[in-house]
Amino acid sequence: MSSFKKALTASTPKLDEDDSDLFRAAVKGTRTLTNDTVEPLPARQKVRQKQRRQQQFPEAEVSRASSDFFSDQFQGYVAEGTVKYVVEGESHYLLKQLRRGDFAPEMLLDLHGLTLAAAKQELAAMFKACEKQLIECCSIMHGHGSGKLKQQIPHWLIQYPGLRAFHQAPKEWGGDAAILVLIQRRD
Repeated sequence: MSSFKKALTASTPKLDEDDSDLFRAAVKGTRTLTNDTVEPLPARQKVRQKQRRQQQFPEAEVSRASSDFFSDQFQGYVAEGTVKYVVEGESHYLLKQLRRGDFAPEMLLDLHGLTLAAAKQELAAMFKACEKQLIECCSIMHGHGSGKLKQQIPHWLIQYPGLRAFHQAPKEWGGDAAILVLIQRRD
């Protein structure tokens, strides 16, 4: 027997007969509890579930997409009054339709309070979801004021290859705190 085990058994006090009887009397009539909740999974199954979840929601792919699509150094949009932009080759009538609210957003993305890096990832994830669900119009809420998000989002949007146009949202979709974005459908 190791010295640790000897020390452990030596320091453990022995129960005398009276204490043992008192304990038995106290727990008399009780029964063992059965676990009516979900049984804990063995470690191997936990790892498999985590791998399945990562396959369903590949965060690394979204992170890679955000760095592929959006550069923080690119400043291709010059803000002059209302936030608006139409891709070359698209009709300028799209801007008027976006301004009037002719396109209702099918997806809303709220970026309030996010850092630039987190907002960039959320934007890339939104574009991936729009492609997957064949969504044409979405609304990006960046908030009021002249913060970094409000300034940076148009620069990122211009870099997205599937962009058709964007315009400051009409009042019912967020006004100057949001941007309506029109995306090419990839059927």
